[in-house]
Amino acid sequence: MEQTYLWSDRKRFMGMPLSFTRYALSEDRLFMSQGFLNLKDEEVLLYRVRDVTTSRSLWQRMFGVGTVTVMSSDKTQPTLVLKNVKDPMAFKELLHKQVEIMKDKRRARLAGMITPVDALESMDDREGQED
Repeated sequence: MEQTYLWSDRKRFMGMPLSFTRYALSEDRLFMSQGFLNLKDEEVLLYRVRDVTTSRSLWQRMFGVGTVTVMSSDKTQPTLVLKNVKDPMAFKELLHKQVEIMKDKRRARLAGMITPVDALESMDDREGQED
């Protein structure tokens, strides 16, 4: 089955996609593929993304590229660094929106925000209100 991507790019050199590192964003995953003869593929499930940051050096800004760093709760690849992507701020916003959609779809938001201590406190509050 053919995978459809919301966004794709390559690592760029002087603003041009002259690399064997490819990036892609699907509805539920972020992919990175590196190599020509020997390939290494990484992916992160979007609902596991914890934080996304961007950085742009002077050199990168001159060529309209930047680095997007994705921190996740993924065990094998907790940090995925997408170097020299075109228009990194627009990609960061697209990624952020898709992460929010997937977290809502997987109902991961509420489970990640409530800790066992919070759950116990809310149970104590309910018991006190019943009296």
